[in-house]
Amino acid sequence: MADTNANAHLSTVQLQALRQDIEEQLERRSRHLLGLRAEAQDSTGADDTWQELLVSLTTADRAIAELTQALDRLAAGTYGRCGECGAGIPFERLKIRPLARYCIGCQRRAETA
Repeated sequence: MADTNANAHLSTVQLQALRQDIEEQLERRSRHLLGLRAEAQDSTGADDTWQELLVSLTTADRAIAELTQALDRLAAGTYGRCGECGAGIPFERLKIRPLARYCIGCQRRAETA
């Protein structure tokens, strides 16, 4: 069961701003993915651009999955909490990196491990 106060360190206004940003990013990425899929259908797959297109499709799919997961965390009330230690992730960090799952300390530890 999700703790409804899990992201209480963020105001309603902050959460709404972050939600709007994530939704806008999701919309942009979804449109981009549709364009890439159309390009893939039109491509013969016979040149080097085909590999670049496949990488772009994979990257776009991953970005959409991450954005969707962030919206799921918002709905569950767990968005903005470190996935490792449970500490609140500051709004300033989330504004810059809305998909951040870890506080700075845990992120640094994970990167040096």
